[in-house]
Formats: sequence, C-alpha cells, structure tokens
Amino acid sequence: MTFTSPDHPPPDLKALGVSGQRPLIIVDVDEVLGLFMEGFARYLATRGFEMRFDRFALFQNIYRPGEDRHIDIETGQAHFQTFFRDAVEDMPVAEGGPEALARLSRRADIVVLTNAPGQALEGRARWLKKHGMDYPLLVNSGLKGPVAAVLAAQASGPAAFIDDMIPNLDSVAEHAPEIARFQTVADRRLRSMAPSRPDLHPRIDGWEALEAAIAEALEPAGR
Repeated sequence: MTFTSPDHPPPDLKALGVSGQRPLIIVDVDEVLGLFMEGFARYLATRGFEMRFDRFALFQNIYRPGEDRHIDIETGQAHFQTFFRDAVEDMPVAEGGPEALARLSRRADIVVLTNAPGQALEGRARWLKKHGMDYPLLVNSGLKGPVAAVLAAQASGPAAFIDDMIPNLDSVAEHAPEIARFQTVADRRLRSMAPSRPDLHPRIDGWEALEAAIAEALEPAGR
C-alpha cells in the first residue's frame, strides 16, 4: 500500500511486490470494483441526507429530505472526507469483479489505483482484502495518466487501464497511449448518465464482457 501525488516519488512496481515480468492491469475501485455511490448513500442516510441518482455527479445529488435544492458543495465535501475516514469499508462489491480479477491474475499483474483521500488507504485495503482482491494498492491524487504511464513502463508486455471517469481515461491516453483503456460503470443507475467516449475508450459495463476484452488486450502482439 502506498500514496502517490506530485509530492511523492514515482511508484515502483517492485516496491509494491510486483515483479514486472508479466502484463499489467491497472484498475480503479469506485464504480469499477465497488459501488461507491451506494456506499456513500448509506452513510449519508445515517446523517439525515439522501442521495438522488439524478445525474452523473456527486455533491449535486445530495439533498435534505423534502428539499428541491441540493446541499452546498462544502457540506458535501465534508461528508465525503468523513465517509472515507469512518465508513469506506461499507460499500457493496461490483458483481463479478473479484472473480474476474482472480482469473486475470493468472496471466497478469494487478495494481489497484484509486483516487481517494489519504485517510482511506488502510480502510480501502481492508475492503479489497475482505472481497478477495488483496492486490497492491495505490491511493492517488489527481489525474491518473502520469502514474499509469510510470507503472506500465516498468512492466513486461502490454498494459490495460480500467476506470469509470473520462478525465482519467483521457489522461492515460495522453501520457501512455499504448495502454489499452476500458471504461466501465458498475452501478446500473448511473450507466445511462455517465459520459463516454467510445471512439477512444471502449465502454463495457459488466465484468463478464470486460474480463474477456481485457484478456484479449493483454495477448502478446502477433498471437
């Protein structure tokens, strides 16, 4: 486990316990391996708020019951920080995600790259282990392209990157265009709202089809 930001040294695969002798899968957590919005909604309900799945947004979907205007961004951010400190382990797992990664791990190394506050590191690691995904974990700050590029450069063979957010996928395309990129959105309520760029990043919602696409992308050239 480690934290990466502009103030930290670039991540090192061997320091993470990864040999670098196989293809590499770099995978996000929220709305990829876990249903973050569902977990955050559960937490907000204990604080007297409700999450409405009206748009592909975060703080603009948080309301006080009976009100038509979402709460102010500052209040939403405060609860976001508290969730990651106190309740980050209360999040449903994405259907099929752990099983798909287990199968893919037979042919590739896996690194989990998540954007979350630093205080989430240990709780997020426990959540991953609880659900059978005890892979090296990087908690990132900012767009993921630079970190993904550094990781992929240390691996032997192809690399794949999976995320739900277009800015992160665009960032990887900019910094390491050779990495195969896939967008997925785990929560069915968000899928129709999520922006996508299928011309640049294939959109595959659901781990059964996503696993097959990742496996194909990691095949050595010429096979």
